[in-house]
Amino acid sequence: MNLHALRLFHVIASCGSVTRASELLKISQPAITAQIKKFEKELLLSLLKPQGRGIALTDAGEEIAQLAKRLFAVEQQIEQFAQHYRDGTNGSVRLAATYLPAHFLIPTWIAKFKQQFEQVEMIITTTNSNDALQQLLNVDVDIAIYGGIPEEYPDTIQTEELFQDELWFVVAPNHRYANQQVSLARMMKEPFVMREEGSSTRERLLSLCRTYNSSTPTISLQFNGLHEAITAVIAGYGANFVSSLVVREYVARGELCRVHVDGIHLKNTIAICTRKNEPLSASSLNFIQMIRQNPFRK
Repeated sequence: MNLHALRLFHVIASCGSVTRASELLKISQPAITAQIKKFEKELLLSLLKPQGRGIALTDAGEEIAQLAKRLFAVEQQIEQFAQHYRDGTNGSVRLAATYLPAHFLIPTWIAKFKQQFEQVEMIITTTNSNDALQQLLNVDVDIAIYGGIPEEYPDTIQTEELFQDELWFVVAPNHRYANQQVSLARMMKEPFVMREEGSSTRERLLSLCRTYNSSTPTISLQFNGLHEAITAVIAGYGANFVSSLVVREYVARGELCRVHVDGIHLKNTIAICTRKNEPLSASSLNFIQMIRQNPFRK
């Protein structure tokens, strides 16, 4: 089917005149008339008939005009969708995040993002550090928001640091080490409540022990989430080694207390991770730009 001729017919049917169609399309009337006659021969149907000094649609022309109207409306929708997708106002963002940013940063980021890009679908997976990076490498997600040590990122991953927060030892207020200064060796004799294997803070704690040739702590309770681990410590059992972003408000309210360990001042890096040398969709780029403008919830 000659879609160019169908488009000419669609314009004639819409404005009701070959003359008007000629003006709109900036094509001569004879050229339009010749195209329509060829189109009628192709379809083996008469589409236009004389009416007074003008033309009218035949019964077949009426039916085809309705179908053409639907077809070109869909064409317009496709063009609009493509434009919105290029602008990042449509599409999706697939995101993997470790527990720290997932619980304490991403909800605010997404709320701000959706206010501007309501039609973009957000697909979010909350997982541990190892799995977040693996999903990124496997092309299961477009972006990973990661809390950990920069030098542990694979070479195929590009990182952009957002900010750093401190890692704190915390205990319940009635713990004998609450607000005290102690050695690492003494601290490691306490039972710890930690996240599962693969958690970046757990790996940082074990790495700290190796660096200072200290015994590793007994991890007496293990949870798959931050909230559960913190709640257990607040209830009075054991210690935790955790991002200050997680527990700062608990400490301010007096529900938890810091333990100051001699010579230990570690920081945790919060970073955006993407695959190197791979272009991101406009919607993903818009989300990253929004994060850059709002990196840290005070």
